[in-house]
Amino acid sequence: MKKLVIIPAYNERGNILKTVEDVKKNAPDFDYVVINDCSTDDTLSLCREHGVHVIALPINLGIGGGVQTGYRYAYEKGYDCAAQFDGDGQHNAAYLSEMAKKLETEGLDMVIGSRYIEKKGFQSSGLRRAGIRYFTWLIKVLTGKRITDPTSGMRLCNRRMIEWFASDYPRDYPEPESVTAALKSGMKVEEVPVEMNERATGVSSISAVNSVYYMIKVSIAVLMATARKK
Repeated sequence: MKKLVIIPAYNERGNILKTVEDVKKNAPDFDYVVINDCSTDDTLSLCREHGVHVIALPINLGIGGGVQTGYRYAYEKGYDCAAQFDGDGQHNAAYLSEMAKKLETEGLDMVIGSRYIEKKGFQSSGLRRAGIRYFTWLIKVLTGKRITDPTSGMRLCNRRMIEWFASDYPRDYPEPESVTAALKSGMKVEEVPVEMNERATGVSSISAVNSVYYMIKVSIAVLMATARKK
């Protein structure tokens, strides 16, 4: 298969080169593209200085717009599958080949890397784990499918899902909404156990202060996704 890794990045100067190197070293059969979401630091100049394959967005689109740009690129360039892979160093590229094998051999539309199957590696904060358990419950109620790590940004999609996400992808905190919409549309989604790392530098977009806003907004988005896909 022709495979791509989509790496969205916003102000990831401390992590982006290590992330790209991880992909090149541990997933050499994947191409990659960094989507620089109009970073205000020197993420873009670092990428260009080190010959990183990067698409520079002229305005900040947010995580959803950045990831959708990657899917549109994957669709237009004819990739058979595309992986989302955070630019903050939390994901491990060594799992990508295993995810691609599962996608192909089991005829799946999406494979999600889950921290919570074997519960190894960085498990996030207690507050976030509570939120993740809530979304696991909500998605199970709405779709009948238990997804242990619905907020995971490490996921691999086939050509059909690439085309779907290239034309329609959620904007803010898109992971729970996108997997709900996929399941309600009859897509086949499974998880594989992975280990993740704690962010070494930079700041997460979800802080303790805005976590309540996140929970409410994503809950509404998930419910709307369910209604749209009936």
